[in-house]
Amino acid sequence: MAALTAARSTPLRETQQVESHPVKAATRIFPGALVCLDATGFAVPGGVATTLRPVGRAEAIADNTAGASGDIQVRVRRGVFRFANSAAGDLIARADVLGTAFIVDDQTVAKTNGGGTRSAAGTIRDVDAQGVWVLF
Repeated sequence: MAALTAARSTPLRETQQVESHPVKAATRIFPGALVCLDATGFAVPGGVATTLRPVGRAEAIADNTAGASGDIQVRVRRGVFRFANSAAGDLIARADVLGTAFIVDDQTVAKTNGGGTRSAAGTIRDVDAQGVWVLF
């Protein structure tokens, strides 16, 4: 799957908490996106990088494309959310439940770290026909 270009209805399995994080400069985070903190501590959408720390699912759009780092905040909910499953050798299966999911983009997770190129997303809690339930 490609990265988001519009809002996404990311299903919620259980709710734990909502928090806010400052958004990196020149960054847009869509509702439903997998949100991470980058190496400088600013919120960014999930993507391929080894320095990302996952924080949860975006609750609303955070458009800081014209701002400096920290000009706006993104509301993020922690909990268990369903994201798209990767494909082929990186497809997450039922046997992977309670293992680690790795970030492919802001809506997709994979079974492996992509040869050391991906950050961990969280714990795999379930797998169904629509995707992978990940605990943040």
